[in-house]
Amino acid sequence: MKSWPRLKAVLVTGAACALAVACVAGCSRGPTGRPAIAGNPTTSTPPPLTVLTPGSSGGNQDIFIAPAGGDYPAGPEILTTTGRVVWFHRLPPGDIATDFRTQAYLGQPVLTWFQSGSQAAHNGPGGPAGAAGPGPDGPSGTDYIYSDRYRQIATVRAGNGDATNFHEFLITPWNTALILASTVATANLTAIGGPADQRVIDGLVQEIDIKTGRVLFQWNSAAHVPYADSYQPLPPSSSTPWDWFHINAVHLDTDGNLLVDSRNTWTTFKVSRRTGQIMWQLGGKHSSFALRAAPGQVLDHDGKIFAWQHDPEAIGGGAYTFFDDESDGHLLGASRVVTVRLDLATRVATLITSDDQPEHEVVPGMGNAQTTPDGDVFVGWGALPYISEFGPSGKLLFNARLPAGVSTYRAYLLPWHPPR
Repeated sequence: MKSWPRLKAVLVTGAACALAVACVAGCSRGPTGRPAIAGNPTTSTPPPLTVLTPGSSGGNQDIFIAPAGGDYPAGPEILTTTGRVVWFHRLPPGDIATDFRTQAYLGQPVLTWFQSGSQAAHNGPGGPAGAAGPGPDGPSGTDYIYSDRYRQIATVRAGNGDATNFHEFLITPWNTALILASTVATANLTAIGGPADQRVIDGLVQEIDIKTGRVLFQWNSAAHVPYADSYQPLPPSSSTPWDWFHINAVHLDTDGNLLVDSRNTWTTFKVSRRTGQIMWQLGGKHSSFALRAAPGQVLDHDGKIFAWQHDPEAIGGGAYTFFDDESDGHLLGASRVVTVRLDLATRVATLITSDDQPEHEVVPGMGNAQTTPDGDVFVGWGALPYISEFGPSGKLLFNARLPAGVSTYRAYLLPWHPPR
C-alpha cells in the first residue's frame, strides 16, 4: 500500500495506466483504484472537457464531475454537455473531491460531495477523528451538503472515531446518509498461510443521522466475509495493513436493502439493512449465483462477469449495472459497463449487455455507470480521462476527454436548475 506522501505524488497518466496493465505479466496484485491527487495547479481554471462525440441525449441536464490531477485545480464541477463550465468550486492545493452530484435532502435539491484535505496528514494515520487527511486505504475527510444557492448547509463524517471513506456519500429517501468508513484491526491469518498478527483494513458501512451525526446502523466486512475471499496478495510485513476488502460503494436495492461492493474480493453483496446479514453475493470466490453470458456476451478469462469492479446499481426487474474495471489486463482486453439479470429462483446471474470503453483501454481503478431515465448509460471511466454515454442499443452517443493526468472518480448526468 502506498504511503500518503507517495500517494500524493502519483498522478494518473497514460504512462501510469500502461504500467498498471504491464504489471500483469510479472505480478498478480491489482491496482489500488484510488483517486488522483491534486498537485500544485499552474492555472486558476478547471481542466477543459473536450467533446469528441457530441450526441448526448441529456437535453437540459448537466455533467457532474470532480476532476483532480495534472496542473489544474481540483474541485466539484458542473458542465454542460458541450463542455461549458456552469459552476466550479476550486479547492485548496492538495485537496480533492469525489462523488460530486445533486441529490435531495429534506425535499430540496442539494449538491453533495466528499472532500479531503492535506492539512491533517502530519497527525498520523487517519488523522484525528473526523479530520481530513490519509485514511487507512486512501484519503479521508468530510462529506458536504450545499444548497441550490451554493451555500454549505450540512456536513457528515463517519462515527465511532472511524475514518470517512472517499468512495460514497448517498442521501437516503428518509434523509439519512449512507457512507463508507475504514478501520484498521489485527487478524489471525494462519488459516490462509498468513501471520497470526496481520494488520488488516476492514470496510464499514454506516448510516448516519445527518442532523446529529449519530450512527444508526453499522456493517463491518470482517464480521460477515472471510479473509480468504480476497484476491489481494498479503503485504510483505504483518505490520503493513492489508487492504483485503476495499469497500467502494453502498447503494440501495429496489427493496430498500443495501448493495455493498468490495473491489478486492470481486464481489457485490446484498445486505439486510435490518439485520446486517448477507442476503446474496454476486461474483468472487463464493457467488450465490451460477454465472452465464447471453448470446453475444462474454465472461472474462477467469469465468467472471466482473473483476475489481465498482458501482453496483439496481435498475429494476432483477437487473443491475456494474462498472467492470477488469484492471488486470489479462482478464479482458478492455474495461466495460455490464448489465446483469439475477434469477433468484434458479440462482443464475446472466450477463445481458455490455458497453466497452470506447478507446478499448483498461481502467486501473475507479469509475461508475449511471442509467438515465430514458435508458441510456452515462459512464465515468475513473482513472482514464474519459466520460461517455451509450444508448440502450449500445450505440456511443457521447464521448469526451479531460486532459492527460486528470481523472474524476465518478461522473453523472443530472438535472440542475438553481434559482436565478
